[in-house]
Amino acid sequence: MTDRIFFWGIIVFLFGTLGIGVWASKQIKGDSVNYLVAGRGLALPLAAATLMAQSVDSNATLGNTDLAAEFGFWAGASLPLGLALCLFLTALFFAKPMNRMGLITLPDFYRVKYNRITEFVASIIMVLSFAFLLAGNLVAGGYLFQTFLGTSYLAGVMLIAIAVFIYTASGGLFAVAYTDAIQVAIALIGTILLVGFLGFNFGMEIPAGTGPFDFAQLTSPEMGAAVNWATLLALGLGDIVAIDFMARVFAAESPETAQRACFIGSAGTVLIGVPFSIIALSSTSILEQAGVTAGEGPLLFAILKDVVPPVLGLIVIAAILSASLSTADGAILGTSSVMAHNILGIRHNEHSTGEDRLLLITRIMAFVITALGVFFAVRVPQTGILLLLAFDLGFAGLLVPLAGGLYWREASWQGALSCILLGTLTRLFFFALMPTAYGIDNTLLYVPNGIFTAAFDGFPTLISPLVGLVAFIGFSKLTGGAEALRNESHFEERQPQEIGRPRLFTRGSIE
Repeated sequence: MTDRIFFWGIIVFLFGTLGIGVWASKQIKGDSVNYLVAGRGLALPLAAATLMAQSVDSNATLGNTDLAAEFGFWAGASLPLGLALCLFLTALFFAKPMNRMGLITLPDFYRVKYNRITEFVASIIMVLSFAFLLAGNLVAGGYLFQTFLGTSYLAGVMLIAIAVFIYTASGGLFAVAYTDAIQVAIALIGTILLVGFLGFNFGMEIPAGTGPFDFAQLTSPEMGAAVNWATLLALGLGDIVAIDFMARVFAAESPETAQRACFIGSAGTVLIGVPFSIIALSSTSILEQAGVTAGEGPLLFAILKDVVPPVLGLIVIAAILSASLSTADGAILGTSSVMAHNILGIRHNEHSTGEDRLLLITRIMAFVITALGVFFAVRVPQTGILLLLAFDLGFAGLLVPLAGGLYWREASWQGALSCILLGTLTRLFFFALMPTAYGIDNTLLYVPNGIFTAAFDGFPTLISPLVGLVAFIGFSKLTGGAEALRNESHFEERQPQEIGRPRLFTRGSIE
C-alpha cells in the first residue's frame, strides 16, 4: 500500500508539473525576452519564490543530510547556508545595478563592460559549471525514482530529465516561475511537517561534537574546517555568478523588487535547508528507535520510506523532487540561453521570416544541455561534489570581474580575461590532482600523484580565486586607466522603462 501511494503520488506530481509548464507556454507569444526573462515583469511573490526554489535543490536537502550525518552539522548545513549567503550578498551589492542594466543573460555583462572575447570565455565556463549543477539534480532524481518507483538509476535520471526538459523548453522562465512557486510551497510545508513529526515522536538527539554550536568544525582542520569553509565560500560567493539566479534578478519588475526577492529567498533557504541538517544528526537515534536499518542510497530515503507515515513521506518526497526540478529547470534554461545568445552570438533582434531566431535556437540548445547533464549524472552519480565543483569554477574566475566591473573604474578587459582564465585553470589543475573534493572521492577527473593528499582538501577553493584576483588587479593596472574611462559610456545603467519593451544603453544595444 505504501509503495502504491509513493508511486501514484509521484506520477501525479510529475504530470501536474508538466501541465503547468505547458500551460505557461501560452505567455511566450513567440518572443525570446518573454521566454528568457518573463518579459521583465516578475512581481515580488513570484520573484522571491523562484529564487528560493532555485536555491533549495537536491544538494541542499539530500546532499545536506548525507554530509551532516557523516561529518557533522557544518558539513551539511554549509550547503543551504552558503546558498542563503549568496542571495543575501546579491541583494546588498548586485541585485539593483544588475536589474537596471536590462540584460538578458549574465554573460551580457562581460560583453558590455569588457568585450566579446571575455563574454565568450565566461560563457564557456558557465555552461560547463551548470552542466555539473544540472547533473547533480538529475542524480537525486535518479535515486529517488529508483527507490520509490522501482526503476533503474539510469531510467530514473532519464525520466526526470525528460520531464524537466519538456516544461522548460515549452514555457521558459514563465513556466519555471509558476512551477517554482508551487514547488517551494511544497518544500516548505514538507519540511515543517517532517521536523514536527520526527521531533514529537522520536526527539532530536544530536551526538556530541557534531551540532551547530560545535565550532571546532569551523576552526580545526581535523574536524573538516577547511572543507566546510570552502563549501560556504564556494556557494556564498561563487553562486553570485550563477546564471539562473541572475536570470531571476533580470526578470524582476524593478530593481527594488529584485533586491527584496533576494532577501526573502535567502531567509527561505535557511528555513527549508537547515532543518534537514538537524534531522540528519538525529538520524541514528531515529532509525534505532524505529527499528530500521539504513540501506544504500541517501539516508533521508530510509526515514521517509520506513519511519514516517506514507502520506507525510510522499509530501517530503514531492518536496525533494520539487527541489531537483526547480534547480534543473533553471540550469537548462539559463545554460541554453547562454549557448544561443552568448556563445553562438544570436541577438534578440535577429528575426527570420517573422520568427524569433534566439527563441528557436535556445530551445534547441535546451536539448543539448539536458543530454550533457544526463551524461555527467551517469558518469558521476553523486550530488554534492557536482554542485560544489559548479560554483567553485565561478568563484575562481568569474566573480572578481563581475564585482570589479561594477565597482572599480580601472577594471579592463585584459584584467577580466586573465582572471577568468588563470583562476579557472588553477581550480581545474587542483581538482585533477586532488584525490578527494569536499570529502568525497574524486571519480570524475583524478590524476594520481604523490604531492597532494586528502589533507589539502578545501584549500584549492580558497587559493584559486586569490590567483584570479591578483591577475585581475595586476593586468587591469597595466592596461586599464584611460581605456576604462573611454569604455565607461558603454556601461551606463539603463533607466527602468515600460516592462517588456526593449531598453537601450546610451550607446549600442545588448539585446
